[in-house]
Amino acid sequence: MEQGRRPSGNHWSSEGTPSHYRLKLWQQAVALVSQVYALTSDLPAEERFGLVSQMRRSAISVPSNIAEGAARGSSQEMIRFLKIARGSLMELDTQLAICEELGLVHSPDSVFQPLRKLYGQINNLIGAREARKAK
Repeated sequence: MEQGRRPSGNHWSSEGTPSHYRLKLWQQAVALVSQVYALTSDLPAEERFGLVSQMRRSAISVPSNIAEGAARGSSQEMIRFLKIARGSLMELDTQLAICEELGLVHSPDSVFQPLRKLYGQINNLIGAREARKAK
């Protein structure tokens, strides 16, 4: 794409910023990715292609799916991608629990707490969108 040009579509603001950048949910999901990267950088080297890779992919999937849902333009599509993001959060939650069980992390609350808060926010948004759609 040429510099200074932006794709057309209602998911871009008049300033050329994608609409998902304005979503607090997306911003918090991006912050969670940073927290997961920090936590996984301390995991043993032999986990680089196992838990580290899987946890990072799960974390990255969350804001990516929120962004894709926002770009689709319909409430039904947004709900679908929010549900995918929610599933990725539960993958990450499980991977964190495994790390804790294996003694690989000792204070996963720095990631567990924002993860669970984000999970609740996604559930609330899904519920609100589904209720609006049902009317």
